[in-house]
Amino acid sequence: MTEGHRRPDQGRHAGEPEDPQVGASYEGEPGAPAEPPPVAAAEVRTPPTGLPQPDPLTDTGRHALIEPVTGPQAVVAPGSEGASDARPPAAPTAPTAPAARGRSRLLVLAAGAVVLALLAGAAGGWIGWSLADRRTAELGVLAPGLPQADPASAQLTPVEAVAEKVLPSVVLLRVEGGGPGGDEGSGIVLSPEGLVLTNDHVVAPAADGGAITAVLSDGRSFPGRIAGRDIGSDLALVRLDGAAGLTPAELGNSDSLRVGQQVVAFGAPLGLDGTVTTGIVSALDRAVSVGGERGGGQATVLNAVQHDAPINPGNSGGPLVDLQGRVVGVNSAIASTGGQQGGSIGVGFSIPVNQAARVADELARTGTATRAVLGVSVTQAGTPASGGAVVGQLTPGGPAEQAGLRPGDVVLRLDDRPIADGDELVAAVRDHRPGDQVRLVLSNREVVVTLAGEPS
Repeated sequence: MTEGHRRPDQGRHAGEPEDPQVGASYEGEPGAPAEPPPVAAAEVRTPPTGLPQPDPLTDTGRHALIEPVTGPQAVVAPGSEGASDARPPAAPTAPTAPAARGRSRLLVLAAGAVVLALLAGAAGGWIGWSLADRRTAELGVLAPGLPQADPASAQLTPVEAVAEKVLPSVVLLRVEGGGPGGDEGSGIVLSPEGLVLTNDHVVAPAADGGAITAVLSDGRSFPGRIAGRDIGSDLALVRLDGAAGLTPAELGNSDSLRVGQQVVAFGAPLGLDGTVTTGIVSALDRAVSVGGERGGGQATVLNAVQHDAPINPGNSGGPLVDLQGRVVGVNSAIASTGGQQGGSIGVGFSIPVNQAARVADELARTGTATRAVLGVSVTQAGTPASGGAVVGQLTPGGPAEQAGLRPGDVVLRLDDRPIADGDELVAAVRDHRPGDQVRLVLSNREVVVTLAGEPS
């Protein structure tokens, strides 16, 4: 994948060329109250609420980029750089730092095997990244309500406090495209006037004359329109018409995240808006290659935060927050077991908020975004013995050529970050801004490169 042509499953997507250009550049005691009946087996279960049993809910969302949390399974992003053949997301090459990085690969396996997908849908028998889109689900019988403590008499737990703070800043996005059916995803309120951040794969169906409706936590709804898209980073902005007085989310600093830190995920899995789940940061700087139909068969490489807070189709575009209620990531993809529809297995991926905020700012100001590029293509995932990204072609006059890189050079590190393969190199470059200087450690020497910029 050409590192100067795109920015952000595991591996080459269908239709992807073999030599992609790298754009680096889940009997009690008597008188005791009877226990509530168990929840009926179902694909989605709801907590005890005392409500009558609802009719089964059928989800009609389509697959999206990774197993997106919004629609049909596909392989994400146009012009993803450094897409490699195959590699499981949860089995990375051990990094030198605690925040282990790993390589993600798309493997063709028998049904029942692990599948990585965008939270939009999954196809049986594939390991791939998926986007979180809304999926068909059946709700079981609701258990009878249990006695509730007086809220005023109990102090809020940390997660309860976070939920109270963040939920007003999360929206459900209903997206209708030109064809039948529609998708659902989530979004993060950025301004009182209704500027909302989400994944590009969530709004992509509405790009050609479709419709977007945003539903707030208080039940109000507003029509929305796309204010900017960046397919390379899988981010987009939606502007809500007629909105005012909304509650913007507080943005945090993803650079301060630590492995093991507790996080909370928000969104609308399977269309169940207002859903809150918790987990921990599992790894940082995880290179995840996703792609699909909506990306034109090209791949997008995400430099992702891996976490185990359950997210599912419909969570795409929703926030991942810390225990202070500050957004640290945008939920975008999951790894799931094989089957027609994937679900959370505790391996989720979010775009770091620092990158998302940078892209959102550009989209808000100009409607487009730029990315840092190195100006090389990668001809293979790495060398079997030592790993690394093998340099193929160089962009004439590009940063790499000017710094003295040559075809056949093997990049082992970018600054202090180990490079296992082409995806790692792309993700590492994507974590920088145009104009940044980076140190490349090659197999036989070191060079300093000033990254260029180009439209994403």
